[in-house]
Amino acid sequence: MRRPTPSSAFPFSRPRPTEPTPLLGGLTPEQFMQRHWQRRPLLIRQAVVGFRPLLSRAELFALAAREDVESRVVEQHPEADDPARTWQLRHGPFDPRARRGERALPPLRRPGWTLLVQGVDLHHDGVHALMQRFRFVPDVRLDDVMISWASDGGGVGPHYDSYDVFLLQASGRRRWRIGRQRDLALRPDLPCKILQRFEPEQDWVLEPGDMLYLPPRWAHDGVAVGDDCMTYSIGFRVPQRGGLAAELVLRLADEHEDEALYRDPRQPATTEPARIPTALQAFAREGLQRLVADERALACALGEVLTEPKPRVWFEPAEVPWTPGAVVLDRRTRMAYDEHHVFINGEALIARGRDARLMRRLADARELSADEVRRASDDARAALAQWFEAGWLHAAP
Repeated sequence: MRRPTPSSAFPFSRPRPTEPTPLLGGLTPEQFMQRHWQRRPLLIRQAVVGFRPLLSRAELFALAAREDVESRVVEQHPEADDPARTWQLRHGPFDPRARRGERALPPLRRPGWTLLVQGVDLHHDGVHALMQRFRFVPDVRLDDVMISWASDGGGVGPHYDSYDVFLLQASGRRRWRIGRQRDLALRPDLPCKILQRFEPEQDWVLEPGDMLYLPPRWAHDGVAVGDDCMTYSIGFRVPQRGGLAAELVLRLADEHEDEALYRDPRQPATTEPARIPTALQAFAREGLQRLVADERALACALGEVLTEPKPRVWFEPAEVPWTPGAVVLDRRTRMAYDEHHVFINGEALIARGRDARLMRRLADARELSADEVRRASDDARAALAQWFEAGWLHAAP
């Protein structure tokens, strides 16, 4: 297996918070976060000057053929008699060599279809390096890079997302219409979530290197203008409060030891046997309150949940013995930290002093020099060796 290459091997550097950058139209990351993040869109001409696709169409189609890669095809059929059949959605994997059937891709010259490949940063060094440019937003908010390829007229219809997204044009041209949608009703009986009454307010055509930032719930419709339209979507995670709370409770419950049993020695005989006793409701409420009362345990559970790898992600164990030296995190590894813990791929490590500083350095830079590793404590080197053997990090080339 080809090992990940450090981000420094690619011409993408992470801008400093107070440093103006073409990536954000001459704004500093601090200015962008204050003026636009989750507030209003931003069109950036030549955000990445001279940008070209980091992988070819054939390479993208090859990814869509893999079982461990999420992909889908959206086709438009405006001539269909049944309105419910004007849009068609199919999920991969797809076989680029197939000519017909559910696994076949439409002919390249057929207008009005789009291939979307999710999580390309997990499988391609250059795309992973590109995503590092957007780390002025916390890592736990970064999700993935989706790449879409569309024939002339291809798109997924007018819709809105619940997350922030940067739309970077890689090849061809795409027309974007956007609007602050008030009516979020969707067209019924369609396999895609398409707005019933799209009301665009602005209209642009993006060339390679141009980029559009959209906050959550801004309606948008992107249509390929000509063939070979490739767009990179850098998307961000938006935890849903109820779902996140449910994950935290499950994780906390696994670690929580409270064997207290419900007792009701004063329960009278009842004429309403179906009624839930108020004492049992109070017992359950107290159990939940005890579960989340430990702030340190709650913070630990949160870090573990936020760094949990995605369902289709797995790591290949190391094929060579561990030798202390320069290391780089695997592009699939999620790493974060708080005041008391270091988190990596859903596991927590308590680190203090010099070890904590070293691990935080690894999480922020995603690599350590040979000198940093050799100066590490025995405990820190043992952790690095364990992660190396699990395939979570590798020897730097």
